[in-house]
Amino acid sequence: MNTRNKKITILGVGNVGASIAFSLVIDGMCSEIVLVDINKDKARGEVIELRQSAVFCPSVKVSYGDYADAVDSDIVVVTLGMARKPGQTRLDLAQTNTNIMRQIMPEVAKYAPNAIYVIVSNPVDIMTYAALKSTNLSPSQVIGSGTLLDTIRLQEGLSEYLDISTSNVQAYVLGEHGDSSMVPWSFASVAGMPLIEYCKLMTKKDESVIREELEVVYRNMQTSGSNIIKLKGATYYGVALCVRHLCDALFRHGDIILPVSVLMEGQYGMKDVCLSLPTVINSNGVKQIIEYPFNDEEKEKLLFSYNALKNTLSKIQN
Repeated sequence: MNTRNKKITILGVGNVGASIAFSLVIDGMCSEIVLVDINKDKARGEVIELRQSAVFCPSVKVSYGDYADAVDSDIVVVTLGMARKPGQTRLDLAQTNTNIMRQIMPEVAKYAPNAIYVIVSNPVDIMTYAALKSTNLSPSQVIGSGTLLDTIRLQEGLSEYLDISTSNVQAYVLGEHGDSSMVPWSFASVAGMPLIEYCKLMTKKDESVIREELEVVYRNMQTSGSNIIKLKGATYYGVALCVRHLCDALFRHGDIILPVSVLMEGQYGMKDVCLSLPTVINSNGVKQIIEYPFNDEEKEKLLFSYNALKNTLSKIQN
């Protein structure tokens, strides 16, 4: 696929949106990037600096505009909404950002009805659902960044715990991008070997001890984002590169499996909620959601995450 004739529009150019734009300029995966923000001066300033930076990168046209300028976009990246503050959970943002999504998404979708929408706004599972329900877009067109960043954080933590390269670690964080996320450890592996078996072989520890230590790795992953927010006020580099990777999958590659937030339509008995499962992505968006044969404990944890999100959705006012 010729990625040089591709257009990406980014809605919202705060720290996250601007970092995504910067990563896309460096990569050179598209020929045009449009920034849209209610703060026109901020958008204009980002465009000026990105154009200057692009001197060292593959040629890309960078501009700013309004919702109408999303016309003919191949991908629309949505980072709109209030940012998470120190001490605030992603779900605390649900009502405010849902209202923003309901107001803006129908307008943007009117100009870019065929684009694939990558939702980054938090709480991302709720926002992905809101984007779908406030438009006539198909479920295959709307993809939340979901637990992709959580998965990268988990793999980094496991690589440190095991003292090996992250390229040898395969493990997913699934469910909600938040407190109720879960890890199906039975499907985690190291260089093709089941993770637990690898740990037993290399550490000579009892399985019960290994599982306790893996739980610590998981908890560190869960608190990683909030720790960064406490230290520097916001997180944006990690999610920016995750979005770049997702856009790359949508543009350049054939079917690739990523843990992203998509609409549940009966998987594991779950319906009418967006959450992360291993999902096959290609140039048409969502191709297939993969239902792993989880054990009973993993199914229970996934359903707990589903019910937590369902509960939040039930409390959001229309």
